[in-house]
Amino acid sequence: MKRLLLNTLIGLALLTCQTSFAQKTKAKFSPIKVETPARPANQQDVIQLVTPKLETVRVGFIGLGMRGPGAVERWTHIPGTQIVALCDLLPERVESAQKILEKAGLPKAASYAGDEKAWKKLCERDDIDIVYIATDWKHHAEMGVYAMEHGKHVAIEVPAAMTLDEIWKLINTSEKTRKHCMQLENCVYDFFELTSLNMAQQGVFGEVLHVEGAYIHNLEDFWPYYWNNWRMDYNQLHRGDVYATHGMGPACQVLNIHRGDRMKTLVSMDTKPVNGPAYIKKKTGKEVKDFQNGDQTSTLIRTENGKTMLIQHNVMTPRPYSRMYQVVGADGYASKYPIEEYCLRPSQVDSNDVPNHEKLNAHGSVSEDVKKALMAKYKDPIHKELEETAKKVGGHGGMDYIMDYRLVYCLRNGLPLDMDVYDLAEWCCMAELTRLSIENGSAPVEIPDFTRGGWNKVQGYKHAFAE
Repeated sequence: MKRLLLNTLIGLALLTCQTSFAQKTKAKFSPIKVETPARPANQQDVIQLVTPKLETVRVGFIGLGMRGPGAVERWTHIPGTQIVALCDLLPERVESAQKILEKAGLPKAASYAGDEKAWKKLCERDDIDIVYIATDWKHHAEMGVYAMEHGKHVAIEVPAAMTLDEIWKLINTSEKTRKHCMQLENCVYDFFELTSLNMAQQGVFGEVLHVEGAYIHNLEDFWPYYWNNWRMDYNQLHRGDVYATHGMGPACQVLNIHRGDRMKTLVSMDTKPVNGPAYIKKKTGKEVKDFQNGDQTSTLIRTENGKTMLIQHNVMTPRPYSRMYQVVGADGYASKYPIEEYCLRPSQVDSNDVPNHEKLNAHGSVSEDVKKALMAKYKDPIHKELEETAKKVGGHGGMDYIMDYRLVYCLRNGLPLDMDVYDLAEWCCMAELTRLSIENGSAPVEIPDFTRGGWNKVQGYKHAFAE
């Protein structure tokens, strides 16, 4: 009897400890909730937003430093456009851009320079349809909101917003004004990534379960070229994945994010900062005691439908450039780095379509001739139309030109843009949400539904084409 009583007491003690541990564990690892503000009254979402056709797309450019001049040059090759105005804080940059127009045989554009608020005058013009913003990150959202409030569509370089507050302002302004707000994410038009997206959409990989993306690019040689050191300063002051969009964009399109699925939670962690503080000490001779951004940041994301994403950021260490693009399906696999490769079950490919079908297996990459045949078979219609011209005009191998061309094409044909303001929000929210996770011991963080209920309204990502 005494032994039975003792065993009972021990069992009750263990049960109490297990219950207490479970309760503590649950409390500790419950996702951090992030507020989703209510949609303002009399406002609707802009999913699949269509605006009146524009016979000529009249554009004004703000920011003519590192990215702006290339954009001006590309637009001189796009039919149905007119470059109306150019703006930069430095007058000499505006003059350099004017020479691009002169070389192309185009008339001189209106100039705005020498004043930190000169860009507002450009936005207030009544002969511009879209404002193209290529300034430093911290001004992107403010300029985008102001341009939409003055009746303009906006195209904003990456990342278009750095905080949730900025993201919601862009969303609410786009919804209120019914103006397009697109982030200029070029990597979704890369030749391998767009081809792989087409393959995924046609079921070549089976059900896609996991995707990966990154921005791994040692910027050691580029830091001096950022005006007023703004980019290194931003890394010094901010923790988390501050530049996620190049990896996020292609990954989210494959997973149909807010087109039948949505990102639900994330967990992020980083290494300690080493090379950032070392760069500043080398440049200034001063020790940096509170450098925020780790040399490597890694983030795992889970979706509503049970898919996963791995996103990485590293601009500090000597690694080969990589966007880490990977698609992991139940029946196949695609990877862009370090080499472009596919791995498929033999049953996924018709032997009439590719040579050496018997060499296909699920243990290694398909041969180079099979890969080439697959990429030819599944070449996206966008590339079929634009590849030759894009490679001539250039811009990251041509994907910048395709990005700008598609923007103009959709505006001229009154079609939904390839990327909307909710894509912008989902890809940019990583900056604040990863910081929140890291600063709370890599706790899970809920990702807001930026569509506020519309994530399942459209089934499957697709590009729009005129009939």
